[in-house]
Amino acid sequence: MGGLLRFLIWVAIFVGVIIGGLRLLVLRWLWLPENDPVFTTSLEPSLGGGDLIILQRLTTPDFGDLILCPEPNYPERYVIARIIGLPGDVLRIRDQMPELNGKAFPFERICNPHTIRYPHPAMPSEEIVQECYYEALASQLVHKVGRVTGHKFTPGDRSYEVPEGHFFLVSDNRLFPYDSRDYGVVPIDSCKETVALRLVSKHGWTDVEKRMTLIQ
Repeated sequence: MGGLLRFLIWVAIFVGVIIGGLRLLVLRWLWLPENDPVFTTSLEPSLGGGDLIILQRLTTPDFGDLILCPEPNYPERYVIARIIGLPGDVLRIRDQMPELNGKAFPFERICNPHTIRYPHPAMPSEEIVQECYYEALASQLVHKVGRVTGHKFTPGDRSYEVPEGHFFLVSDNRLFPYDSRDYGVVPIDSCKETVALRLVSKHGWTDVEKRMTLIQ
């Protein structure tokens, strides 16, 4: 019995070391906050407040990746958005939809379900119902976005040229974004983590639709 106990202890230590090493060097998990509606709403429909996500560490993020970076003016905070602009790119936001170097991104198909629902970030008693589509950034880069269509929201067009050494980030929620239009471009060398997987949503393992979701 004593030999078995020692064996189990060593197994537990070994597993702990492996998990610790992975967390330190390769992966880490993060609970997304539920008390920051501006931030969490901007993540819809790819992620949501209260999600438990897996981040791939020490990566080299590239165009189209959903990444985590320190907020430029408040490095103690982090932001999560998608790389839409690389150094030298000219980005135009027209009706909240990005155009890169004069080219818009097509919608490939609708999501299933087609609509998403969440509280208005400024008026929690009001529910927002928003269309969800898959946007094709390239042939192998397809991800969910929340469209502006059907809402009384007509922002002015804005154009940006991405400086050297920086990324331009755009939120997947195009109706309520929180991205480089708010906090500016982010230094490339500050962005070391890519969102890889959602383990569970705030509703836990019983939320079948949102558990073990690969993030594109």
